[in-house]
Amino acid sequence: MTTAERPFPHRHLLGIAPLAAADLERILDLSERFVELHERPIKKVPTLRGRTVINLFFEPSTRTRVSFEIAAKRLSADAINVSAAGSSTGKGETLVDTAQNLMAMHPDVIVVRHGGSGAPALIAKHVDAAVINAGDGTHEHPTQALLDCATIRHHKGQIAGLEVAIVGDIEHSRVARSGILALAKLGARVRVCAPATLLPPGIEGIGGEETAARVRSFYRVDEAVEGADVVMMLRIQGERIGGAPRFANTREYARFFGLTEAVLRRAHPEAIVMHPGPIQRGVEIVPEVAEGPRSVILDQVSRGVAVRMAALYLLGGPEPGAEGAGAGGGG
Repeated sequence: MTTAERPFPHRHLLGIAPLAAADLERILDLSERFVELHERPIKKVPTLRGRTVINLFFEPSTRTRVSFEIAAKRLSADAINVSAAGSSTGKGETLVDTAQNLMAMHPDVIVVRHGGSGAPALIAKHVDAAVINAGDGTHEHPTQALLDCATIRHHKGQIAGLEVAIVGDIEHSRVARSGILALAKLGARVRVCAPATLLPPGIEGIGGEETAARVRSFYRVDEAVEGADVVMMLRIQGERIGGAPRFANTREYARFFGLTEAVLRRAHPEAIVMHPGPIQRGVEIVPEVAEGPRSVILDQVSRGVAVRMAALYLLGGPEPGAEGAGAGGGG
């Protein structure tokens, strides 16, 4: 039995931390098989026909929610979207009761975004369906890390050996945490950069020895970007900071930590620029860079659909090699 034909060894996708490098590579490889669907007149395969995917989103989202919905429909699954405003949690129902009531309707996959760290893991303990974490609090956002890795691998040919700078609100970023873990597991060296008030102590070791040897912290953006192959900018997450401000104002932040054309010139001449969105133009990145020739931001969005198709396929469908499976099927 080949690697592609072996059962995926995880019931849920709750974070990058439990995954081995081989698991990450399997998802990335499978996503490549789905990328070409974007160019087809009929963008569907029959792999998940008859399966039901519930997108349970307790936080606002555009890219993640829509891409999961498109991913499910391109796999011929039935996609049901449930928002916090439309759920009974607003009437006092607990998260566990919501999950159990949804489970009584027999879905195959539940995709969860929630403001509380650990919410998808809690749901996974009370349902029989596969659970995919679409972002939980400041914990993890695994499919974002995977689509970022897919984008990097496509543009740079490989991930191992690359220097990747992640700049912005590291403390409150689930994207940063998942990204650090995934990139380190795949052999990249990661530089995290933020004001001291937004760079948590010990972030280098969030994945134990595996990440500690590959992650370094910086407090100056020009040093973090120097010679980097990939520059990933993150927004300031005002909705999570609360309390006392962590910096004087956004103008000062942009001056010292924003990505401008002058700062980008310090990176490798063939460096790519990334951003998970939404972008705060003129704060963490200027429009000229966000829309410039090195930007792959829209490609991240496009590859997000393929990566989420791969995740849904592995957790909610037949194993690769089964009849009708894979990107080559019609329908």
